[in-house]
Amino acid sequence: MLRALEPGTGSIESEGLGIVWLDWGGDGDPLVLLHPNGFCAGMYHPLALRLRDAHRVLGIDLRGHGASQLVTDPALLGNDAMARDVLAVLDHLGVDRFDLLGVSLGGGVGIVVAADAGDRVGSLVLAEAIAASPEAREDRYFDFVDGEHPLAIGARRRRSVWADRATVEASYGGRPPLDVLDPEVLSAYVRWGFVDRDDGQVELACDPQTEAGIFGTERPNGPVHSYERLADLRCRTTVLHGIDTDLPADWFATQAEVLGVELQVIDGGHFFLFEDLDRAEALIRSALA
Repeated sequence: MLRALEPGTGSIESEGLGIVWLDWGGDGDPLVLLHPNGFCAGMYHPLALRLRDAHRVLGIDLRGHGASQLVTDPALLGNDAMARDVLAVLDHLGVDRFDLLGVSLGGGVGIVVAADAGDRVGSLVLAEAIAASPEAREDRYFDFVDGEHPLAIGARRRRSVWADRATVEASYGGRPPLDVLDPEVLSAYVRWGFVDRDDGQVELACDPQTEAGIFGTERPNGPVHSYERLADLRCRTTVLHGIDTDLPADWFATQAEVLGVELQVIDGGHFFLFEDLDRAEALIRSALA
């Protein structure tokens, strides 16, 4: 079923890097999907198929992720740079007006895209967007050893090479945090989020150093930059967060307050949008109606 309608794909060079997109086609205004850190656009495949009746659905592999070019230098992994890549892809495709959906890192990047191209974005949906004030960011992470983000430490320990995709899917599906994903989403992530090696094994498409670099606290153009750009948004924006998130709930309450919108609290954790496809489809349709 997941392969019933394969997305088209293409790539461009943006700031010297190869950036890849997926295009599921569909009817209606373009909807651009931006993924979390460490993942890829392909994880949206089952959800994109559900939305094709109302939107032309596009997904972009952020730099260093999926099929886009490998990037491990933290200086090149800012939300501002990723936002420029997104707009470069859309310019190449001739997409003028569009809606945006961003989860986690994708939400932080989506904020910058919408702020930089305010006259082009109709609606923005933020699902646990990583955007926090300097004070909130410091309170959350700088009490760790040497000020290093704990998720960066975990990312560097991530296993990169696996025997095959079936082994990956069985392992990821049996333990947190990915055991909560809808099985179709997990399968789509394992399909697009790993690359085949010459020795017959498979390897993470997103280098653990890339994921760790994005989680790092040193970049001035990361979560704090996205938070500061909230004041520049002029499009209709929906702010969602999971009731069981492992992130501070006040991050999302503050985002909603800055934007002057009502915060929507959803059953589930940080990846709530990928836990229940029926619910996710309903949430997105409602936000973009």
